[in-house]
Amino acid sequence: PRCAPGQEAAVSELIYFGTATPDGLVTADAWNGFLRDVVTPHFPQGLTTWDASGQWRSADGSLTREASHVLNLVHAADKKSEAAVRDIVDQYKKQFRQEAVLRVTADGCTSF
Repeated sequence: PRCAPGQEAAVSELIYFGTATPDGLVTADAWNGFLRDVVTPHFPQGLTTWDASGQWRSADGSLTREASHVLNLVHAADKKSEAAVRDIVDQYKKQFRQEAVLRVTADGCTSF
């Protein structure tokens, strides 16, 4: 996008992480550990998270309702950041045996 003077182009990511696993739930401690060990090293400049409730239709057609965590990242539109976000999603799916993690990406402008 065209950004106003004093602003820089950026990407805003909303990533939705379900908490239901084959063995129970992703606990608060497990989520905080994931943020500390996986997300923060990729994006040490900052991030925002909040808890949510959601639902989605899985590959087998069943409707799943579950508690979720939403992660908001704002970063440069570059290959390094793209690879970092993909790694976060892949690691969450693997670590917590998730079928899917929803990722919504939007172009924007930032100013500080």
